[in-house]
Amino acid sequence: MIAEHGVKALFTAPTAFRAIKKEDPGCALRAKYDLSGFETLFLAGERADPDTVKWAETHLGVPVIDHWWQTETGWPIAANCVGLGRAPVKHGSPPPAPPGAGRRGAGGAGRGALVARLPMPPGCAPTLWNADARFSEAYLTEFPGHYATADAGYIDEDGYVFVMARTDDIINVAGHRLSTGAMEEVLAEHPDVAECAVIGVADALKGQIPFGFLVLKDGVERDSGDIVGEVVGMVRGRIGPVAAFKSASVVGRLPKTRSGKILRGTMRKIADGEAWNMPATIEDPAALDEIAASLGDAGYPS
Repeated sequence: MIAEHGVKALFTAPTAFRAIKKEDPGCALRAKYDLSGFETLFLAGERADPDTVKWAETHLGVPVIDHWWQTETGWPIAANCVGLGRAPVKHGSPPPAPPGAGRRGAGGAGRGALVARLPMPPGCAPTLWNADARFSEAYLTEFPGHYATADAGYIDEDGYVFVMARTDDIINVAGHRLSTGAMEEVLAEHPDVAECAVIGVADALKGQIPFGFLVLKDGVERDSGDIVGEVVGMVRGRIGPVAAFKSASVVGRLPKTRSGKILRGTMRKIADGEAWNMPATIEDPAALDEIAASLGDAGYPS
């Protein structure tokens, strides 16, 4: 499409490039197309892990621009505004707030919930349809005077926001609150892993423990147990024993919505033996059956 129509800028979800990385790790197909007019790749819709961003930068040779916003905000909360002059890139984060989005808070306070100080600017959702009370409860009650994004992460000393996970993807392991996104970031760095997901599953002793799902790049023929052992060691080395990351499963694909978001919440309910409904936006319902089988092989639900 880029070559045929002379596309200068493409806007897509990181999932698209993780899929390409799985099927064509060396990006050999890129040589078959004239991408000389291509200038910028924009990513949004879900967290863009640094490994995928670096892979796209290397093989496309163009700036890969990440940004953070939500349907409710109607406008980026944090973005690299190319037309205003690109800010320095930090992998895993969009640059500071764009014009109209206010000032970025001070960094260095550690990880936690990411919120926006009220009032919200024009263009943001003022309420939910026929549900004013539910809007206030969902977005404005937990942190008085702020809009709750339901995202978690941290802000560094330069004001760059690192969105690591949804707040319900922060797991409590023996009293330690840990980000599944941080673990996924480590797993994605393994040379045989195309994409991954980490969920917290119920544990009688620790409250929750992390469980990983790995989708391997095409052509990888190594023993799955060896790869799982290696990623477990990587998480232990980078995050530490406190993460209690000891289990992972190699799967053929991850269940996603049609827009490319991984259905971590549904996966977690399956692992914990909770009742769940088939998401209306799921791309392929059979993918959840495969996840359930994988969890069953691992002993979940126990």
